[in-house]
Amino acid sequence: MDRLNNSFISIEQVKDAYFNKKNESAKNPGELQGKDFKSILGSVRDKNVLDSRVTFSKHANERLESRNINLSDAQIDRLNRGVMQAKEKSINESLVMMDNIAFIVNVKNNTVITAMEQETEDGNVFTNIDGAVIV
Repeated sequence: MDRLNNSFISIEQVKDAYFNKKNESAKNPGELQGKDFKSILGSVRDKNVLDSRVTFSKHANERLESRNINLSDAQIDRLNRGVMQAKEKSINESLVMMDNIAFIVNVKNNTVITAMEQETEDGNVFTNIDGAVIV
């Protein structure tokens, strides 16, 4: 019997080794006690929404400022929706068009690389993109 116990792993040992690992999002299990499923799901969704919001590169911020492009909160929300649509279609580098403003976005990093208005002297040629979204 001793040999048998030393040769095999018990179900409890397997369970402890593989199923009792702590989830990254719930490091303290006491945090989840007393909360209903709806509130837990809402907090996870809110965290995912914050993680998926676009950021602007230094270059993009400089372009927005030099071209006097000011974005409202509603426009930023629409831009975020456009980037999410691009992500759903597995686009890596996207052109997002909104209100005659063109944004080149690195979708994987949720980062606006550059921005320009439609009527610019730079022309309307966009390179190194693999998809476009109009919002």
